[in-house]
Amino acid sequence: MIENSFLNIIEDGINIGSFTLELDQINTILDNTIVQKVIKIVITLIAILIVIKLGNYIIEKFIQRQIKSNGKFSMNLKKVNTVGAVLRSILKYTTYFIGGSAILSNFFNGLTVGAAGVGGVAILGLGAQSLIKDVINGFFILFEDQYGVGDHVTLGSFGGIVESIGIRSTVIRGFNGDVHVITNGSIVEVTNHSRGNIRFLVDILIPYEEDADKAIKAISKVTEKFKDKNEAVTDPVEILGITSLNQSSVTIRVVGKSMPLTQWSMENKLRKEIKEALEAEGIKAPYPKTEFINNSKGEVL
Repeated sequence: MIENSFLNIIEDGINIGSFTLELDQINTILDNTIVQKVIKIVITLIAILIVIKLGNYIIEKFIQRQIKSNGKFSMNLKKVNTVGAVLRSILKYTTYFIGGSAILSNFFNGLTVGAAGVGGVAILGLGAQSLIKDVINGFFILFEDQYGVGDHVTLGSFGGIVESIGIRSTVIRGFNGDVHVITNGSIVEVTNHSRGNIRFLVDILIPYEEDADKAIKAISKVTEKFKDKNEAVTDPVEILGITSLNQSSVTIRVVGKSMPLTQWSMENKLRKEIKEALEAEGIKAPYPKTEFINNSKGEVL
């Protein structure tokens, strides 16, 4: 009786020890699997960073070579910068997509592949429509050469200088420093202010008391030399003459054309030189006047 009890205790101890050994083996296997997955994820992340760094380096070398090249098929600066921005965007999205798929494959395997597939389809279904619209519209923007990096554009209600163009979005910087990120699919109207020469305009107000012909003659001395003094001016500056009669002055309009993004500086320079020329001729600027009439005598006071 005692011997049987002792044998049962020994058998129970053996069973418990075997069970403990099995648990240790299972934990070891699980630990090894988790460690392997973590190592794979770390290697994948490092590979993503290396590919992006190396790709950006190659793209930058390509851009610099195109800028310095004078070959027949070389691209201009704006086109090179545009192509470079697009290549960086494609590199980034492609690398992140492949790397993300590789990381997710470590978690969704075996029996969970079907669930992952259903989840992936559901997620893609939510954003695929807008994503495809962005990519397609971005392709047409590039294919039709609607604008490039460095162009002054107005996209809907936003205006500024294009900083980058991607396969999904366009980034422009406003003249007050604001950065606008606009999805390509939302771009319906494009106004490119950098294609061709831009007109600049200066209106000069002359009092009625001054001789308009004398003022125009003084202004013409400035306009005749203005183009030669400024390389940004592409066409001769013209005097359109008196364009309006105001309450206390007349308006003399002067127009010209300059290279894109230089029109504002040309207006400022021309306005300053005309002011100095009018002052040299003794022609005064207009100012508000008030007349007091003596009703008893009909005299103007």
